[in-house]
Amino acid sequence: MAVRFKTYEETIDWLYGQLAVFQRDGGTAYKPGLETSLALAESFGNPQRDFPSIHIAGTNGKGSTAHTLAAILQSAGYKVGLYTSPHLVDFRERMRVNGKMISKDEVIDFVNRYVEKDLNLKPSFFELTMMMAFEFFSRSNVDIAVIETGLGGRLDSTNIITPCVSVITNISFDHTQFLGDTLEKIAREKAGIIKHGVPVVIGEASGEVKNVFSETARSVSAPVVFAEGSNEILSADTNSRTNRYVSKTFGEIEGELTGEWQGKNAAAILETIKILRQQDFVIPDSAVRMGFAKVCELTGLAGRWMVVDSCPLTVCDTGHNTGGWKYLAERISSMPGVKNMVIGFVNDKDVSGILDMMKSIPDAKFYFAEASVARALASVELKRIAENQGLAGDVYPSVKKAYEAAKKNVTEGDSIFIGGSTFIVADFLAECI
Repeated sequence: MAVRFKTYEETIDWLYGQLAVFQRDGGTAYKPGLETSLALAESFGNPQRDFPSIHIAGTNGKGSTAHTLAAILQSAGYKVGLYTSPHLVDFRERMRVNGKMISKDEVIDFVNRYVEKDLNLKPSFFELTMMMAFEFFSRSNVDIAVIETGLGGRLDSTNIITPCVSVITNISFDHTQFLGDTLEKIAREKAGIIKHGVPVVIGEASGEVKNVFSETARSVSAPVVFAEGSNEILSADTNSRTNRYVSKTFGEIEGELTGEWQGKNAAAILETIKILRQQDFVIPDSAVRMGFAKVCELTGLAGRWMVVDSCPLTVCDTGHNTGGWKYLAERISSMPGVKNMVIGFVNDKDVSGILDMMKSIPDAKFYFAEASVARALASVELKRIAENQGLAGDVYPSVKKAYEAAKKNVTEGDSIFIGGSTFIVADFLAECI
C-alpha cells in the first residue's frame, strides 16, 4: 500500500480538513442515519462485533458514567476500550484502552488504510473516528468496550452496535434543532439505542419521558431498570471533597467525581454493574470502589469539576446546557469569596437559559471569553445577551486573556471558575495550565 500520510500532524490536518466536524462546524456537520456507518463497518470487517460493549446515551453525565464504568471494569482486571467525544486537547483522547490513548502511528495507519480503500462514502469526522476506535479496540483484543453516543441515539452513528447493556443517563434540552423541541421528542431519539432483548438502565426520568422509555423497552422486550427508583444508594454525601455513598449491594463507596449530579450517575452505574454481573462478568465490590475512587487516574478523564489550583481555588467544568447548569450554578455558589467566572459558549446553545441560572450565583464577576473554534459565540454578542439578562461583565478575545484578567483581579479568599462550553475548558487546559 502506498503511504499517503507519514506524520501524525498531516494526518490530523487531513481528518479536520476533509471531513465535516460537528465539534468545529456545528449543524452543517450533523449527519443523521446509519447507512454510511454500516457500509464503513462492512469495509473494515465489522470490528464492532469483535467485543461486547456498553452503549451510553443521555443529555448530561454520559462522559462521567462512561469513564467510571471503564474504570470499574479495568479495576476488575478486564482490558477495556473507551470511546468518548469530544476531546479537550488531544484528538486521541476519544479512544483509549485501559486509559492509554491510541498511538499516533495507529492513527496514521488507519487513515492510510481508509484512503487506500477509496470507498466513495464521504463519512463525517465522527463516523470515521468512531470506526477508527472500533478497529483499534478489535486489534487490541479488548474484553469489553464502553461506547458513548455523539448526538442523540436512534440515528447516532454508534448505534450500529448491539451492546450487552444500554444506559441512558437523563434527558434535558440540548441540540433541540436536531433532536426535537420537547423532552418527549428528545427522549424518543435517545431511546433509539434500546435494542431487542438488551437490558437498559435509565438514570433519571419522570412523567412522559419515563413513559417513552417504558414503552420503547416493552416494544422490543428489553428489561428496563430505573436507577432513580431502585434505592440501591441508601445515602449520599455530596458536600465534601469527595462524594460518599452507602449502597445496598456494594457497601460504602467514595467517588472522586464530586457534586450532587454525580449521585444520579452513580445510581445508574451501580445498576449497570449488577446487570453485568448477571451476564457473568466478574466484578468484585473492591473493583467498584477502586473505579469510583480513581476514575481520573485510570481513564484520563478531565474537565468534570476539575480543581486545577487551590490558591486561589480554580475550577473548570465542561457543563454546557441548562440540565448541567441546574447543578453547576448551585455548586459555584458555594465557592469562596468573589466568583471570577470566565464564561463562553458556542452559538447553538440556549445561552439565555444558562445565563438566567447564573443570576442565582452570589458575588459573581464575569469575564466573557471566546473559544478558538468556528462555532464560538462572539464574546461581544455574549456580553449583549448577558446584559439583557441583567449580568454585566468585560469582553476578552480569548480564554487565556480572560483567565489572565481574572487572576489579576483575584484577592485573598476569592475563586475562579472556567466553563460554559467544552471548548472554553479545552482552550483553558491547552493554553493556561
